[in-house]
Amino acid sequence: MRCPPPPPDSLRLWPENWLWPMSLEREWKETGPRMLDLGCGKGRFLLAHARRNPDARILGIERKLRRVRKIDHKAYKAGIRNIRLLRMEASYAMHYLMPEAWIDIAYVFFPDPWPKDKHHKHRIFSPEFLDALDRTLAPGGLVHFATDHRPYFEQVVEILETDKRWTPGPIYQPEEDEISDFELMWRDQRPTNRYSFQRG
Repeated sequence: MRCPPPPPDSLRLWPENWLWPMSLEREWKETGPRMLDLGCGKGRFLLAHARRNPDARILGIERKLRRVRKIDHKAYKAGIRNIRLLRMEASYAMHYLMPEAWIDIAYVFFPDPWPKDKHHKHRIFSPEFLDALDRTLAPGGLVHFATDHRPYFEQVVEILETDKRWTPGPIYQPEEDEISDFELMWRDQRPTNRYSFQRG
């Protein structure tokens, strides 16, 4: 059964075609940097970052409907209108729905590390994902990555350092109000590893 589109006052997007890139330019009146929060979770970073960057156009992608609805409601109550929300699995969105060269800055914070060896194939950072990033990032576009899983961090850095399409970029340190609920919960027990890379 096909779900109905969100109501008119919602910040949620509903793609016209689920197999082709979305037309995102018409979604914002703002004209600032185009940002992507991939796997925005409960939205703490997304909402705080939107407040701090009122001219930015920020797309949050999250697969859990309940979380998307809560972020939508919080943004409405706070008067935050420069975000849009897409309920979708991150990898699918990157491969099929994101327009070419649209992203100026992407944030990939605390993706599922899938720690068991047999589950590593499910990790978002893969050659296919990097191909999707290469297609959807604008020239010079930045990706900021964070995880508290050190082996995963080392694997991602190794992949990036051997791929000539990417160079290290300035590491993004979120402000206190931007730190995600997940990081707040675990940062005293598991240190956060951060890395940033840039499209050539």
